[in-house]
Amino acid sequence: MKRARMKDGQDNRKTDGEVVHLRREIGLLPAVSFIIGTVVGSGIFIAPKGVLLNSGSVGLSLLVWAMSGVLSLFGALCYAELGTSFTKSGGHYTYLLETLGPVPAFLRLWVEFLFIRPAASSYVSLAFGRYVVEPFFAPCAAPTALVKLVSVLGVTFVVAVNCWSVRMASRTQVTLTFVKMFALILIIIPGVIALAKGKTENFQNGFEVGSITLDRLPLAFYNGLYAYGGWFYLNFVTEEVINPNRYFLHATFAPNQSNVENQVASQKVVSSCAFLIRTIPLAIIFSMVTVTVLYVLINVAYYAIMTPAELLLSDAVAVTFASRALQGVAPVIPVLVALSCLGALNGGFFGSPRMLFVGAREGHWPPIFSMIHIRRQTPLPAVLFMYPLVVLMLISGEIYQLINFASFSRWFFIALATLGMLVHRYRFPHHPRPFKVPLAIAVTFTVVCFFIVGLSLYSDPWNTGQSCALTLTGLPVYYVTIYRFRLPRRFRHVFNYCSKQLQILLEVAQQEVQTY
Repeated sequence: MKRARMKDGQDNRKTDGEVVHLRREIGLLPAVSFIIGTVVGSGIFIAPKGVLLNSGSVGLSLLVWAMSGVLSLFGALCYAELGTSFTKSGGHYTYLLETLGPVPAFLRLWVEFLFIRPAASSYVSLAFGRYVVEPFFAPCAAPTALVKLVSVLGVTFVVAVNCWSVRMASRTQVTLTFVKMFALILIIIPGVIALAKGKTENFQNGFEVGSITLDRLPLAFYNGLYAYGGWFYLNFVTEEVINPNRYFLHATFAPNQSNVENQVASQKVVSSCAFLIRTIPLAIIFSMVTVTVLYVLINVAYYAIMTPAELLLSDAVAVTFASRALQGVAPVIPVLVALSCLGALNGGFFGSPRMLFVGAREGHWPPIFSMIHIRRQTPLPAVLFMYPLVVLMLISGEIYQLINFASFSRWFFIALATLGMLVHRYRFPHHPRPFKVPLAIAVTFTVVCFFIVGLSLYSDPWNTGQSCALTLTGLPVYYVTIYRFRLPRRFRHVFNYCSKQLQILLEVAQQEVQTY
């Protein structure tokens, strides 16, 4: 009888291993690489032009880079509190849903799929295509059609990797993160050498009052903040990060131990959890400070080698820099930058579809997007859904307009999320918060975000107005989604039939276990 029970237990364990659900396959190194690899993308190699153009001077542009880093650090600390308070995946959507309700959460979901993710991915993929193609045509301009074709190929590769395997996507991210850190150091070194030799003429009049354009300063911050974007992406995949506490709990507590032994084990778990809670903000501070220092040093290196006019004329700043300062290894720089862009693109496609996945699971999106591949264990429908939208915007968009177009909604909803965190603190003071960001930091970040978003309405009313209007188009879609049971029966029948056929075609199914 005992043997039969053991055999049944083994069969159950085997069945549990085959259950359809998103696996916890993101360890510590992939998690760190996911954050750094997504933050350090194409922005630092392209955004210097946008920051300088809209700030008006070298000194103010460097100040914008530093302040953007500090503001991003404040935001990352706020999201550390949100991520430890609400352990679901989904990032912005989940936090807005838990703190301010379903309407702002749905609108964030709507703009994510409508233009934020397509615009951000288009921007990065166009940078990838430009850095791959431009060296072959220098000093002439690269054909636009060829740049966009290579960009589409880059997006296709990243989508294929993320559809194939979570583990492959995380390993790709780790590899590309090491490549991009090498690229940053390779750019900084010649700039430091040039400064040591006394090449400081571009810094002599760093804050020329006549060239400063305060009305366009929010656009400079948008470009700078875009380069720091990515500090929130790990919050999108919380349910897939390996949880060392779970194994520690199972391994520590045993029924045959005495109460004293279990109490000692409990104290060890508590101390371990406290250590991990301290590690989260420390890791965020360390990574964001490191990235900020690297970004400022890279811009200093740019200005040590290139004049502001030369930087503004260049569409691929790192390539122009390499042709002047790294002539021996100049052909390598575009390859490294292209791989860096590919890493940021991979991070975006890894994290963003999880927002659609969670939204569908909560009933705010068609159920097909809450399904995962039965063998690959990847959210295949959510990843594939983003692909045509990115390609469409990539073909039709202009690289700098894309930043301003998407930044308004992205930062407006980030500000709403941190405002929701403050509201939730007030309404539910006893809610467990393993990490609590200082109130001054949370308030400062929220106020500055709302100020930048508001001022952008004056600086770039056309793109900002379009972004705002497209955001509001989600309101009727929300009510159609919530009250879809009131739609005509024929329409619901056709929709359900199409969903079923798509589910069969993609070989996807709902999760069979709860992962949060």
